[in-house]
Amino acid sequence: MSLNANDLIMFARIVEAGSFSRASERTGLPRSTLSRRITALETLLGQRLLTRSTRRLAITEFGESMLKHAKRMLDETEAAAALALHQQETPQGTLRVSLPPEFHELELVSFLTRFAKAYPLVRLELDLSSRRVDLIAERFDVAIRIANQLPDDSTLVARKLTTLHNGLYASPSYLAEHGTPADPSDLYRHAGLVLITSNGEPQPWRLSRGHEHREGFPDSAVSANSLGLQRTLAVEGMGIVGLSVRYASPLVEQGLLQRILPDWQLPTMTVWCATPGRRLLPARSKAFIETFTAAIQNGHGI
Repeated sequence: MSLNANDLIMFARIVEAGSFSRASERTGLPRSTLSRRITALETLLGQRLLTRSTRRLAITEFGESMLKHAKRMLDETEAAAALALHQQETPQGTLRVSLPPEFHELELVSFLTRFAKAYPLVRLELDLSSRRVDLIAERFDVAIRIANQLPDDSTLVARKLTTLHNGLYASPSYLAEHGTPADPSDLYRHAGLVLITSNGEPQPWRLSRGHEHREGFPDSAVSANSLGLQRTLAVEGMGIVGLSVRYASPLVEQGLLQRILPDWQLPTMTVWCATPGRRLLPARSKAFIETFTAAIQNGHGI
């Protein structure tokens, strides 16, 4: 015998409602459909569950025995639905996030502190690496990446969070000692703090002003794969560094860095958020994305 759990649950709902008409109103199913399915269930079980008349609905002795099991199934179904609704509404559980290492160096801690206070039921697992993680195979919920373009991947959904505008900066002490460049050609006589990209190669300075373009390396350069280190070295007067305006602005306001060649721009970079595209986003992922997006767009701690 193969019982349909939904039919047993429907039987419990009919008894709970007290009539087929009221059960129809509560479930949204036609009265005829409910009656037909109960008849089919009784035929399968070989005994009547309900005694029907034009005036009342009575449960049989066998129906009372079956009702105990049907109610347990109904209770479990409602508990599962309540749990699912709670999970949808309340961010909780483990959230695995992949981030580029620059975010640790550039004020990520304050954002994480705020997020943890706002969503205490979410357990964060962070992977700070420039490598391209496999979100599905490695079971990551969210990946934040900084790139002009993300590789095509039909299994992921990519959201553009913000665009970073970049320029060159140096400390006032460095410029006082070595002079302020007036043209990109002057950069070759200066010490540069050059970022090493994820492929292990130093990133040249690619400057543009309208239709003009210049590209190259300074004669003297300190290369590192840590943007935070390069920013700190620039503050200490070690050379000229390429930074996004948002990350340099606090130091400019404090008088620790100064924008040079302000008419010339380094290439813009886009901050992306990637999520597995073939499954519904849990509430914890939505909460992280919304909070992160607000923080990075408003400049509050990111």
